[in-house]
Amino acid sequence: MALPEDDLSASQALVIDSNPTSRSILVSQLRDFGMGVIVQCARLADARRQLEYRTFDVVLCEQHFAGESSSGQDLLDDLRRNQLLPFSTVFIMVTAEATYAKVAEAAESALDGYLLKPHKATQLGERLRQARIRKISLQEIFAAIEAEDFEAAADLCLHRFETKGLFWLYAARVGAELLLRTGKYAEAQTLYEAVVAAKTLPWAKLGVARSLLDSGQTAVAASTLENLISEDPSYADAYDVMGRAQFELGKFDQAMATYKMAAELTPASISRLQNLGMMTYYSGDRVEAEKILDRTARLGLDSKMFDCQTLVLLAFTRLESGDRKGLQRCRDDFVRLIEKNPKSTRHQRLADIVDALSAIQQHQFAQALDAVRAMIRSVKAADFDFESASNLLALMAQLANKAIQLDEVESVVDTLGMRFCTSRAMSELLAGAAAVHEPYATRIRAAHAQILRITEHAMSLSMGGDPQAAVKNLAFHGNATLNSKLIETAHLVLHRYAGKIADAQALGAMVQDLRTRFCSSSTKPALGEQKRQAGGLTLRTGSASAKASVVAS
Repeated sequence: MALPEDDLSASQALVIDSNPTSRSILVSQLRDFGMGVIVQCARLADARRQLEYRTFDVVLCEQHFAGESSSGQDLLDDLRRNQLLPFSTVFIMVTAEATYAKVAEAAESALDGYLLKPHKATQLGERLRQARIRKISLQEIFAAIEAEDFEAAADLCLHRFETKGLFWLYAARVGAELLLRTGKYAEAQTLYEAVVAAKTLPWAKLGVARSLLDSGQTAVAASTLENLISEDPSYADAYDVMGRAQFELGKFDQAMATYKMAAELTPASISRLQNLGMMTYYSGDRVEAEKILDRTARLGLDSKMFDCQTLVLLAFTRLESGDRKGLQRCRDDFVRLIEKNPKSTRHQRLADIVDALSAIQQHQFAQALDAVRAMIRSVKAADFDFESASNLLALMAQLANKAIQLDEVESVVDTLGMRFCTSRAMSELLAGAAAVHEPYATRIRAAHAQILRITEHAMSLSMGGDPQAAVKNLAFHGNATLNSKLIETAHLVLHRYAGKIADAQALGAMVQDLRTRFCSSSTKPALGEQKRQAGGLTLRTGSASAKASVVAS
């Protein structure tokens, strides 16, 4: 494939290597190729900051760093997970050894190749050339993604896969992820299975599991993941997805053990530490949670990978342990975060929670109660989400634990439970948030039981031959509680039995209005603000406002 003239004068490169001699050799070779700007880093933490705030055309990264617990691969994984590495960037790993399995995986993954030490300048030049060939070869697919024409991009990927064109395996990864993004889970699963049949690769097997998980076949996905982990115990992304499956099944202890394994495999991964810390918190071990959340904050506070809900949970643990100075540090950290993100309503909302916790610690209960009353006023708003519900519930539980209680607070607890108890896992998360005041946790579980009874009654009406009554019943309770499970179930029953329902059109309009207002976010449980799905590779789209992204597992 012909390439345009190799003029690199306008390009930027980042060289990451702790060995000054190796680093200077790479820099010298890039300069000989005419590279315009070259930035050097000796530590992974410095490199991560550079890559978070600047875009490079080329990254050359050493695999092993003496004295550091993480590797170049860990850095790449974190960048992928958090949507910080554009497709246009050529990322080449430099290492003294490369097993066949790693080289084979690199050939069709986001990693553009391995460069084995010692190497010649011509070898580096060839790696860069081959990487650029792949970028150009897939340009049509990614032009469609940039234009957010995902169906056209998926069709191009499928054609490349079926005809075994250049980089057909990589095209299959992109195509399958596009199918997942557009809700075509069965088609994505079929494509991943075709890749497994053609050439067994861990990412394809993981893709099968993700397709099963997204389509609601959680138990089957967990079984698939168990087999994958037994075949490759070091595949950290598989643990991420397994933890998610166990989490959705409500098996919190198993999920915590899995997240712990993933964090141990990649000790410098901020997002995996966050998962572990949050899971530990909601499971009730606040002492251990404080240690993990504190480590996460110290490691990742200045990183784009850091989720500020980590600071909120850390503040709750410090209130419970009586750590006044530690809680003040959480407030100070939020000041820094808001200075960097002044337009973020989420940052400000979470900072208000920490301010209220500080007021409780200082016995300024009137101020804390005013903050709670302000939050209560928005519990039925369309944009009041599960995170807001769990934080408000935890805040009210802290007040109740100190014998400070609003008259209307129990009805608010019931309102939160009826709206957000959409599954056992969601209910247990809310109950975990209220754990310091057991009566609130009990009310949350009672709300979950009530939602189950409403759902079961509606389904009995449907199975008894009266789907219209079932839809009306679900829509009535969905409108009263704003529970997305009830609303979505009404939609599913209506869709299935539309021909047997006399006023299906009118009911459909009402249900769709509820879905639009109250089912915009996933009803599946999640820890913090989820970014890229585990196992995925970021492929950024062209939407500047939404900063939407597509990922290939």
